[in-house]
Amino acid sequence: MEEPQRRIRARHTESTISVYQAYAPEIGMPAVRQGRFPAGWKRDRMAWIKPSFLWMMYRCSWGTKPGQETVLAVEISREGFEWALRHACLSSYVRGLHPDRSTWQRRLKRAPARVQWDPERDLHLRPLTYRSLQLGLSGEAVRRYADEWTVAISDVTPLAREIHELVSGSELDAAAGLLPQEHPYPTGDELLASLRP
Repeated sequence: MEEPQRRIRARHTESTISVYQAYAPEIGMPAVRQGRFPAGWKRDRMAWIKPSFLWMMYRCSWGTKPGQETVLAVEISREGFEWALRHACLSSYVRGLHPDRSTWQRRLKRAPARVQWDPERDLHLRPLTYRSLQLGLSGEAVRRYADEWTVAISDVTPLAREIHELVSGSELDAAAGLLPQEHPYPTGDELLASLRP
């Protein structure tokens, strides 16, 4: 079956969804120990969360990029995730989806969350033909993310390094077997209606 062009694929349970972020160890390690983001974590900046493990690996170069050496799996409530989607705006203007550019700009300015659809990645981090969601949180959304939605934070850096080592050694089946199992997220079409170009 052909993969839809834009769909949320994620590791999820009945009540939670896992998203990924990467930070410097001085932020990442206390977050893992405390199970929440530490005081040094900036709440006034936009936080981009990614349900796709391989997209996160592309973004942080398997946890080797400076300032992104600690890769976190953040388990958040589905209720919170869906709140963010309901209050999100696409990060770019799409003719036909938005009434006009100025209406979109006003909406984007007010929205506490924004959505980008970026090419999903394969094990070599090459772009695939279909796209995965990135969700940017700011203002009220970033505060809710940190204080209400976060259920658990775990360090997946060792997993990232192990998979990368297997990929580097051309052991792709073994690498694929270690990937977090991501499945289509059961959003109703109405939730993504204004977020899919």
